[in-house]
Amino acid sequence: MIKGFFRCPLDVTGRIDKVLADQFPEVSRTWIRKAIEEGRVTRSDGSKLEPKTKVFPDDELMVDLERPSCSPIEPYDYPLKILHEDDHLIVVNKDSGMVTHPGDGTSADTLVHALMHHCPDQLCPIGAPERPGIVHRLDKETSGVMVIAKSDQAYHSLVSQFSDRKTQKKYFALVSGQLSGTEGEFNGAIARHPKVRVKMTVAEHGKPALTTWRLIKRFEEGFSFIDCEIKTGRTHQIRVHFSNASNPIAGDLTYGFKQNGKSPVFFSRVMLHACELSFSCPRSSERLTFRAEIPDDLELALQKLTPTE
Repeated sequence: MIKGFFRCPLDVTGRIDKVLADQFPEVSRTWIRKAIEEGRVTRSDGSKLEPKTKVFPDDELMVDLERPSCSPIEPYDYPLKILHEDDHLIVVNKDSGMVTHPGDGTSADTLVHALMHHCPDQLCPIGAPERPGIVHRLDKETSGVMVIAKSDQAYHSLVSQFSDRKTQKKYFALVSGQLSGTEGEFNGAIARHPKVRVKMTVAEHGKPALTTWRLIKRFEEGFSFIDCEIKTGRTHQIRVHFSNASNPIAGDLTYGFKQNGKSPVFFSRVMLHACELSFSCPRSSERLTFRAEIPDDLELALQKLTPTE
C-alpha cells in the first residue's frame, strides 16, 4: 500500500482512478475509487478529485491507499478450527453459537473478533468496517465451513463466485418427519416475513431459491437425516424450505420445530451443519474443496436415535 506524495509519470495521462490502478497493481481498483471518493487522494494543494478526474504528466498528488486498521474490533482469543490458511484467504469450521460478524445486539465474541486475534490486520477491509474479509455468512446456530478473504484479489473473486453461483455449498441436516422418497428439491421463492422481520418465508414475490436434498437415514422417532445443497444463497434458505414442507429442522424453534418430550434427544440448537464448500482459488483458478466433519452434538443425536433400516 502507499501513502504520501505522488507525481504522475511523464508519459501518463488519463482518469485518476485508472492511472493509480496502473501504477499500483497490487491495489484493487475498487479500493482506489473508494479512497478517491473519501478524499484520501487529492492534489498537492488539498483540492479533492473524483475518480473520473483527468490527470496529466507531472501533476502532483497526495495519495493514501493504505488499508485502515481494524483496531476498533477488539481481538477475541478463541480456538478457531482452521481448515486452511494462506496469504489470500482462511477457511474455518465455525462452531455453532458463534455469530459471523458484529451487528446490532451482538457481543464481542463473533467470528470476526476471533479472526482479528488470529490474524490481526490481515483481513481484507473492502467491505463494511465491522465485517472485514467476510464474503458469506452462516447463521449463529449453524456450524461448518466458511471462507474469509485476506487479500483484495481474494475478496473480489470470492464475492463474484458467490454472487454468480459458482460456489458449491453442501449441508447435513436432521429434519422432523420421515421424508417420502430418497431425494427431492424445493424451489419456492423466499422473501422477508411480512409480520416477523427476523424471519423469512416462501412467497411468490420473493427471490428465486433452489435447495436439493438426498436422504441418508430415517429414524423411528420421526426424524430424517439428509444432505442438501443450496444452488442459491438466500437468508435461512434451508430452514425456510423444510419448514414450508412441514419438516422443520430439529431444534429450529424459529421455524416451527416442537420438542417432543418422549424423544431421546433434546435439541439445544438448529441441527444444520455446512459440511462442504467448493470454490475456485482466487490466484490459480484451481478448484478447491473443504470439508468439516459432523460436529459432536449432531453425531451424538444421531447415535441416540433408532434407524428404521
